[in-house]
Amino acid sequence: MLIRATAIVCSVRAHGEHGAVARLLTPADGLQPGYVRGGRSRRLRPVLMAGNLVAAEYRARSEEQLAALTVELVHSRAGLFAEPLPAAAIEWLTALTATALPEGLAYPRLHAALDGVLGAIEAAPSARGWAGALVRYELLLLSELGFGLDLASCAASGDTADLAWVSPKSGQAVSRIAGAPYADRLLPLPAFLLAGGEAGWGDVRAALRLTGFFLERDLLSGHRAGVLDARERLVTRVGRLAGE
Repeated sequence: MLIRATAIVCSVRAHGEHGAVARLLTPADGLQPGYVRGGRSRRLRPVLMAGNLVAAEYRARSEEQLAALTVELVHSRAGLFAEPLPAAAIEWLTALTATALPEGLAYPRLHAALDGVLGAIEAAPSARGWAGALVRYELLLLSELGFGLDLASCAASGDTADLAWVSPKSGQAVSRIAGAPYADRLLPLPAFLLAGGEAGWGDVRAALRLTGFFLERDLLSGHRAGVLDARERLVTRVGRLAGE
């Protein structure tokens, strides 16, 4: 087995005294694990940071064997870890990807979207400039894994206008009028997810609650001690900015 690709570092764990097992998201071969000799060394630790873009080469004698992985840095996002909110966002996005995706299946749209939202985090001065991209990545991941939400029309009336809620049972949007009697049982649908544009902190918080409900229920059940803790750190930081 031989794979060469420009890939996104999603997770790294120690293996042996000096090595590491890294899981990278590649464009054509999906999430791929590999053993990096000296992966915990001073030279490679800055390369194998979550969110970094690397030139990766996997080699293995068979598909069943853990591949030997060599990496060279293409683009570093290490500087973002000096800022608490971008650091929390990168930690969550990469942990979600490494946990939710099956290994070895191609998800080129997710690779492009993840690289895009990581780039948006680098470019935007405020999380309100990239929070929408982050939530849309979560929605895309749900959709790619068969748990997509239907935000095109109202579950009760079929209307496409004034959609304000999402049913936690069906994952379908509900209009403001149809959902009013059941508002306490529905999840708010922030308008920016449909109309685009920059969102206020309250809307960002509501969008994270919306996607978080379905991610935890459908994809991440049983992962509280790991990936969901990373998400909680992100949501807490956003909540502070929203004044909650």
